[in-house]
Amino acid sequence: MPRAGDFKGTQIGDQSIIVVRDQNDEVNVLVNRCAHRGVKICEQDKGSFKEIICPYHQWTYDLDGRLLGVPFHRGVKGKGGMPDNFSFEANGLDKLRVHVRNGGIFATMSDATPSFEDYLGPRILGYYDRQLDGRVLKLLGHSRQRIGANWKLMLENIKDTHHASLLHVFFVTFGLFRVDNESRVEMDKTGLHTALSSIRGEQELNDGTAQMRSFSSELTLNDPNFLDFSPEFSGDQTVVMQTLWPNVILQQQSNTLATRQIVPQGPNAFELHWTFFGYETDDEEMTIRRLRQANLMGPAGFVSIDDGQILERTQEGILAHPEKRGVVQLGGHETEDTDHMVTEVALRAFYKGYRKVMGL
Repeated sequence: MPRAGDFKGTQIGDQSIIVVRDQNDEVNVLVNRCAHRGVKICEQDKGSFKEIICPYHQWTYDLDGRLLGVPFHRGVKGKGGMPDNFSFEANGLDKLRVHVRNGGIFATMSDATPSFEDYLGPRILGYYDRQLDGRVLKLLGHSRQRIGANWKLMLENIKDTHHASLLHVFFVTFGLFRVDNESRVEMDKTGLHTALSSIRGEQELNDGTAQMRSFSSELTLNDPNFLDFSPEFSGDQTVVMQTLWPNVILQQQSNTLATRQIVPQGPNAFELHWTFFGYETDDEEMTIRRLRQANLMGPAGFVSIDDGQILERTQEGILAHPEKRGVVQLGGHETEDTDHMVTEVALRAFYKGYRKVMGL
């Protein structure tokens, strides 16, 4: 949203909101509900406008949510109109608390929420700043998919470190992200935010791959440039997957950079909004590399297509047998950071934090 009036429509839970840049270059997050009769004002996912106008009775708002105009508020020919004590100031759009950090926009409905920096904690914030480091971001593309599963299963999927070595043929075969790679699982003090990092291995059979049925030494690529990796960040990590509670995934997979926004659609479905990006300082070669590797991700990605299918099958099994419980004991019962991926520690930490949030 580089210019005043540029906006994006999105959701917080089931609440429709408008994210818009105003004339003072400030980003505002407004509830998409007219103060008059509760009408959803904007249906577009993105666009630009000078003012925000309700289609029903044309109440008009500024880009910061202030009410500017009400048709017939003085009446017509001396009749009707709003009472003298009607307050324009008290009838603007509801405005959420917002924080912008290095191109990322975050909002909360609560004034009691800690600052963004305290909310993430220093460890996860360090990973966040590693990828969103202040360089101007360059949008490369969007995709969207609907998955018939509870939204928390998406968070589980990212925090589940060892499934990539069993479910994803591409990851396993080409050593991009698997349990025998050098790796770390790190969490904030609540257990709700997680960073998984890994260093790419080789396409070879060893003690780890011998247990991975999805490993295929005969699988090759028509275009070997697909695996081309150019180091660009501090550290040796070739994969960093961050989950920021409650609904944001920030990821680096080789040179592909993306965010995923989880938008719940009730208890049995959610939308996953992907945004792929680079930096304005990228040369043409890097942009092409990012776009080429983006084929790993998204609704039909070489890897992510597996996740959408398995989450729906998980949901089916859970709904059919609500009396059953899952098992998350790989790696023991601890909820501390680890230096390997043969563990379900991030899942245990997540649900420990989730129970606290929910007061359970």
